[in-house]
Amino acid sequence: MLIIFVRTLFLYLLVVVVTRLMGKRQIGELQPYEFVITIMIADLVAVPMQDRGLSLFSGVIPVLTLLLVQVVFSYWSLKSLTFRRILCGKPSPIIEKGKINWAEMQSNLYHVNDLLEQLRSQGYFNLDEIEDALLETNGSLTVFPKAEKRPVTLADLKLPATPERRPLALILDGKIETANLVRAGLNHQWLQKELKKQGVTDPRTVLIAMLDTRGRFYCQTKPQTKKEKQRQK
Repeated sequence: MLIIFVRTLFLYLLVVVVTRLMGKRQIGELQPYEFVITIMIADLVAVPMQDRGLSLFSGVIPVLTLLLVQVVFSYWSLKSLTFRRILCGKPSPIIEKGKINWAEMQSNLYHVNDLLEQLRSQGYFNLDEIEDALLETNGSLTVFPKAEKRPVTLADLKLPATPERRPLALILDGKIETANLVRAGLNHQWLQKELKKQGVTDPRTVLIAMLDTRGRFYCQTKPQTKKEKQRQK
């Protein structure tokens, strides 16, 4: 049992490291060749994980080989547009000028129900709202609504826009995020003053404290435990 535990832990860590080296992609954003490599890696580590008669290298070497293939292919696809098109294909116009392109749908084995499902997931329930739609190489659908159906922006209304910035978490689960404080040009003294304004004396009692997109300070404390409530009574 101990041997199986150690082998499983080792192979798990190996797959985690390999996945990290393959890049940051969600499952739905994987290109076809990346998806195939992911499936193969999962299958390759499953065999030596269960069969103690096989050497760990029988799983490690193929996984590292697939990692090398993925890295090389990804590098070539960055350097050569032709290679990327051969490897990944190119986007397919599923809807053009408000009309479904049936030929493209057939060539991609893409059913009308699939189209309607992806349109609904993006908030479009009527086909007459769509001007163009592209089926991307990773299977996602990019929708271009008709001009009269697209969301209204401040520029359309000719209204001034307030610049926004990335929100920064300053405290998470009682731990001060010093790096974010520095990034925001602030310090611990400023944070303590803002906490006192909220009636908080101990940062460890804070669930989350952050600066929002407009630079406003937001703070929420953790719910009190039974012991803390009893102490107050």
